[in-house]
Amino acid sequence: MHRPTALTRRPVTFSTGCELPRHRGAAKRLAQVVSCIIVVAAVAFTPLLDAAEDLGAMWGTAAEEAKYYPIVNIPIPVGVPMRPGSFEVLPDGRLAVGTRRGDIYFIKGAFETPPTPEFHLFASGQDEIFALSWKNGAMTATTWGEVTRISDTNGDDVADRYDTLTSNWGYAEGHEFAFGSKPDPEGNIWVALGLSSSYESHNLFRGWAVKVTPQGKMIPLCSGLRSPGGVGANAAGAMFVTESQGPWNGCCSLKHLKEGGFLGHPASYNWYPFVPGMKAPEVEPKSNSRMGVEKKRVKELVPPAVKFPYIKMGRSISGFQLNQTGGKFGPFENQLFLGDYSLSLILRATTEQINGVWQGACYPFREGLATGIMNVEFSPKGQLFAGGFTTSRQWPVRGTEPFAIQRIDWNGVVPFEIKEINIKKDGFLITFTKPIDKQVAAKTESFNITTYTHVYSPGYGSPEVDQTTANVTRAVPSADGLSVMVHLEKITEDHIHDFDLGPITTPDGQRLLHKKAYYTVNEIPKD
Repeated sequence: MHRPTALTRRPVTFSTGCELPRHRGAAKRLAQVVSCIIVVAAVAFTPLLDAAEDLGAMWGTAAEEAKYYPIVNIPIPVGVPMRPGSFEVLPDGRLAVGTRRGDIYFIKGAFETPPTPEFHLFASGQDEIFALSWKNGAMTATTWGEVTRISDTNGDDVADRYDTLTSNWGYAEGHEFAFGSKPDPEGNIWVALGLSSSYESHNLFRGWAVKVTPQGKMIPLCSGLRSPGGVGANAAGAMFVTESQGPWNGCCSLKHLKEGGFLGHPASYNWYPFVPGMKAPEVEPKSNSRMGVEKKRVKELVPPAVKFPYIKMGRSISGFQLNQTGGKFGPFENQLFLGDYSLSLILRATTEQINGVWQGACYPFREGLATGIMNVEFSPKGQLFAGGFTTSRQWPVRGTEPFAIQRIDWNGVVPFEIKEINIKKDGFLITFTKPIDKQVAAKTESFNITTYTHVYSPGYGSPEVDQTTANVTRAVPSADGLSVMVHLEKITEDHIHDFDLGPITTPDGQRLLHKKAYYTVNEIPKD
């Protein structure tokens, strides 16, 4: 169903330091009133958390990270209600920003060094824009209640037509966020719909992922989500969603959006009768079990591809982007870069498919950002934009700024890092960004690998349980020193393998910028 709406708005442009003029559109004023009501209601019914809640220790690597990936602030004009929730790069080289308040700004000069931003208000009146994409001369925004195509039909650089592609899901409560992808090769937008609360799905398709075609048809794909934070593809084109720790989720994770799959939280089973041709799983997962046990009982259950150990690797994983900058962002091509809202940091992740199941590893990347990170975006120059806001009355955030847009630049110097970890049938192949000291890397004691998993239950999160220490039997560096094959006596399925490579150095004694990495083992290669 489409709802063409013609609204006349004056073009409004801001440069850094300007005050925000009063917006004159009646639709905007109405949207502001509605937005205020929603915010008040959300605050009224949300338990307030202690702003001083312990967010855990920092990695302590920000100063070293800055030697390779400095953070550049994008100045925001005084008075602009810039609470970024999504980004897009326009064909004319401007950066588009969708905000929590429902505005879309175009920013000229954000890619320059130093930045010389000019802000232009393109559209308003939406609600919590957590995904943007530009295609065929129009913007598509994924918001709380719909996917909307937003167009400028008269060429004055201000939106004047809003077409609803779909609103075929329910929404009524403060936690029912929606996160969308960029268009897939067929032009579809994949949308992840949060539950009505951590525990229940009160409204249609809450806890599901759906696909929205360019014609506006909504196709339900899979159930089992709790509180997603971003949707996107890996280098192979497979679609993933970030998920937050909570009921049925021992920690944050990256999950594969497998069509017909069940992603772990059974509250959304109630909407299967509304999906022609898709049957609900015959059984529900048992409480106080393990993911490795329940995936054998519930054949539709898709285990998380990458788990992010709580606090150590984030607390509220958010939007992510695939790095395909052609080396402009350093040695991490075709890897995923993810934000974390609570800890104000950026992570890396790699994925691989083993026995038909996706899994992979996560790695520290950059801490010390200014606010809660909601989303990220790569520019044509290979810069990584990160932005978001704080809502400390509801969720604690390490970054202290109420909102911010920042840019992470690579200065051309390669850091010494764990580049990637890949599983083999009897161990792991670890690749580095620089040659290692092969004599040190040949010692088994250079590799400290522990393993653990989580309780799979409706309780909120889980401690790390079933801990083991992996026995390294042999370590074989490659001839070029860029990798080492680490052989284990046993790989433990359904466990995170927690790598501490502190002793590893380059031949000249340089230590790893980040010595830790975490690999999620869903499957062990058969050969």
